[in-house]
Amino acid sequence: MNTATSLTQRACAVSFGDDAAFLKSHTELIVLSDEKGLAKVAVAPAWQGRVMTSTAGADAGLSFGWINRELIASGKLLPHMNGFGGEDRFWMGPEGGQFSVFFAKGVKFEFENWFTPAAYDTLPFKVVSQARDKAVFASEFALTNYSGTKFQVAVKREVRMLSVSAAWQKLGVKPSADVSLVAYESDNKITNAGKQAWKKDTGLLSIWILGMFTPSPGATIVVPIKPGPESELGVKVTSDYFGQVPPDRLAVKDDVIYFCADGKYRSKIGINPKRSKGVSGSYDADNKVLTIVQYNVPAGVTDYVNSLWKLQDNPYGGDAANCYNDGPPTPGAKPMGPFFELESSSPAAALAPGKSLSHVHRTIHLSGPESALDSVARATLGVSLTDIKAGLKNQ
Repeated sequence: MNTATSLTQRACAVSFGDDAAFLKSHTELIVLSDEKGLAKVAVAPAWQGRVMTSTAGADAGLSFGWINRELIASGKLLPHMNGFGGEDRFWMGPEGGQFSVFFAKGVKFEFENWFTPAAYDTLPFKVVSQARDKAVFASEFALTNYSGTKFQVAVKREVRMLSVSAAWQKLGVKPSADVSLVAYESDNKITNAGKQAWKKDTGLLSIWILGMFTPSPGATIVVPIKPGPESELGVKVTSDYFGQVPPDRLAVKDDVIYFCADGKYRSKIGINPKRSKGVSGSYDADNKVLTIVQYNVPAGVTDYVNSLWKLQDNPYGGDAANCYNDGPPTPGAKPMGPFFELESSSPAAALAPGKSLSHVHRTIHLSGPESALDSVARATLGVSLTDIKAGLKNQ
């Protein structure tokens, strides 16, 4: 499949049934569903129990996840990272710095030296159990960081559906009959399966969950933040991962951040744990789809791994959440997707042998009339749909 065909297919309103059929022709697929069979979630064991896509409208419903059909259909494996796509994938941090698990000891922090560990790129997770509405996966592997510290890691990952009533409860909004939704969460647990304690001075790991979604000219990422002085809470947003984001693509307010999700400009932002409210989202005004991502942020915990590609003065001054908009890495080059990402991370895991850390990442997609979606946006993100649509235009 050529790139033009792939992008054209993804630009159209692809159905869940179409995506599921495509995936089943290339890999094992577990399809979870609610009692009525309307809300569905497609999970791929071979890609670490990854949620590939979901829908609120059965097989004919809109497919919410971004899927890299071109790469999957090719049957090839790429050297640096295999971006198969998916709404909820398991990774581990940090990505950069002296404790990175993506760079070998002593190399320069450059793309040619950056490699995603096979344990959460190409190697499958074992299916421990599965039912109509949940599946449990497990894996055990070794990692070595940039400083030479070795880790033996055991992972247990459960992907489970939420009932419609439970989803509305998590949103804190009275249910609306006009809105269709799908809600699921991944509960990810890592355990120190080795004989040595994981310590700050030799490097720690984190759970890192990333969701890839189809971009749109009318799509905007929304991140509520805690207001307050930088002297107490740190910067409102870290936005210089790939150079400064142009002002028409990023709007930073006292209590909310708007970030363009059109898939046309490579950029990334990060929210530190003191600013994070444990929620981020996006609104696709073209398709009237509101996506809410919720994740746990333990109170009072501020040690998060730092993924910046350099030797770091503060390796535990990292982000609790990140958002990414894909685009050409250089002018005229082919983008990886395009897609956009909503991500969350656990705190740094200082674990004694046999001890564990867990991180829950929840995704809820809602579609329906804007009048009904507006109350959800206000309750979860603290802003109206009108605010979101105007957020980047009022800069």
